[in-house]
Amino acid sequence: MRSNLPSIPLQEVRIPCGAAWLHGDLALPGEFIGVVLFAHGSGSGRHSARNRLVARALHQSGIATLLFDLLTAAEEEVDVRTREHRFDIALLTRRLEDATATGGRAAGAQGHADRPFRRQHRQRGRADRRGAAGRTHRRRGVARRAARPRGGGRLGAVTAPTLLVVGSGDPEVLRLNEQALTQLQCTRRLAVVPGAGHLFEEPGALEEVGDLAAAWFCRHLLRTEHVA
Repeated sequence: MRSNLPSIPLQEVRIPCGAAWLHGDLALPGEFIGVVLFAHGSGSGRHSARNRLVARALHQSGIATLLFDLLTAAEEEVDVRTREHRFDIALLTRRLEDATATGGRAAGAQGHADRPFRRQHRQRGRADRRGAAGRTHRRRGVARRAARPRGGGRLGAVTAPTLLVVGSGDPEVLRLNEQALTQLQCTRRLAVVPGAGHLFEEPGALEEVGDLAAAWFCRHLLRTEHVA
């Protein structure tokens, strides 16, 4: 991946979620093969420079992206103080599903399917396990960067092919992902980026993350699915 490649124009979208509206940024390359979602919860945001860099790698591989925030601005302000929303798994799961539907509608006119990419903190990991275990006909792949999976028995219910990306310089998170790999029963891979820390700030580290994610989604977005 090369950071000097041209950017795809972003479209601001509003995602209806019950009484709330979430904000997202949609990028649609020409002749894209699917839509990948980047979900951001408390402490992060769709304007993350790191995730935008990874998203550009997907664009160069013909993959559309929807970067969005799981919490509204008001909820984020409350959560910073109380941490109450980051653990509301039912709420986060519903919003992931609503965002998936929005991504699907954006691509539906061209017959594309939407597939989630999630860079999660712990509170989003639980919601992701529920989402990835259900509605598998709509989800061909999940990728997680520097996540801290603590799923217990729930990890075994995930059916979507799952890529875990961790830096070799992040030993605690690497250990957690190695444990998660043994619990997952789906198609899975643990990719370790040499010399990278938790934030992948080292030269070339995020570029490698982008290349890994793009290759993973190209493989699973293009494969043929037969759903009973």
